[in-house]
Amino acid sequence: MSISEAVSNKNTSHKSIEERLQIQRLVEATKIVSSSAGSDVVKGLTQFPKSLPAYYFYDDRGSELFEQICELPEYYLTRTETAILQEYAGEIVKITGACELVELGSGSSTKTRILLDAYRQLNYPLRYLPIDVSAGMLESSARNLLKDYPSLQVYALAGTYELALAKLPPTQSPTRMIGFIGSSLGNLNPHECDVFFSQIINALQPGEYFLLGIDLHKSKEILEPAYDDSQGVSAAFNLNMLDHLNRRFEGDFDTTQFEHWAFYNETKNQIEMHLKSVRSQTVQLKSLNLTVNFAQNETIFTEISRKFNLNTIQQQLTTKGLVPIQTWTDAKQWFALLLCQLQVRD
Repeated sequence: MSISEAVSNKNTSHKSIEERLQIQRLVEATKIVSSSAGSDVVKGLTQFPKSLPAYYFYDDRGSELFEQICELPEYYLTRTETAILQEYAGEIVKITGACELVELGSGSSTKTRILLDAYRQLNYPLRYLPIDVSAGMLESSARNLLKDYPSLQVYALAGTYELALAKLPPTQSPTRMIGFIGSSLGNLNPHECDVFFSQIINALQPGEYFLLGIDLHKSKEILEPAYDDSQGVSAAFNLNMLDHLNRRFEGDFDTTQFEHWAFYNETKNQIEMHLKSVRSQTVQLKSLNLTVNFAQNETIFTEISRKFNLNTIQQQLTTKGLVPIQTWTDAKQWFALLLCQLQVRD
């Protein structure tokens, strides 16, 4: 670490939490200026089969429920990825050097602490840019981090990935790493995945890094309980989407009249989550001027969680110019963490 970096760390550590925290609320700004708010809901609920964007999972309550899911015994994903990070965070830091950390879907930033600890151990400046659609979760987790890391600076962006990646400020560190951990890539279909990789590339400079966590192929006996747990937390998370729509668009969904349904589609190698109407019913979303009829057992498709072949995803990333320079997995080969570097464009 240079003398200037040491002085910067010392100066930052004397600043208050308020001085070290900035939050840019892209979601609220979009609500104000956009006349198309809710158009994706109208489109999804008037087509057949019905669907809703996974974006609507993550109001503050949805974010809290997802944090609970991550602690469930059936939900192996968080434990497995955390163990990989704990074992290899030091290697990641040695490869990137002093680095600004951007995290998509940061939630409570629990796993991020492992990386921050590794950077702090080498006395690197700590600058963290968490991105999440839940402004409440962002502020809460940021303040907790700032209490525990006196030299940390946080610039949080509340919004969708697309909005936030386009609004990233210039980096104040020697390099930048965008982290997309937690297997969230699996929530994107192949076309969305291609678009997302393009957004990542546009947000990075050649030589900068992309840290990606992916869930690998395994049996449905392991997969299905992870998305339909015995305590019903996954069900509450799925059903909360309807409560979110009720609050946001003056709806009258009765969540007791819908059921959580999750299964593994072995042909497409993906978990599928649905909300199933238990009877024929009509629902209104007043602020969208929308009336929706449901037949008994008709479903709303809410999410996929794709499972990946490691060689295939490595080839796909390389083709895009995000070349995997190191890959780590657990002993069971259930999960993988890939550190990619954006290559110089021709």
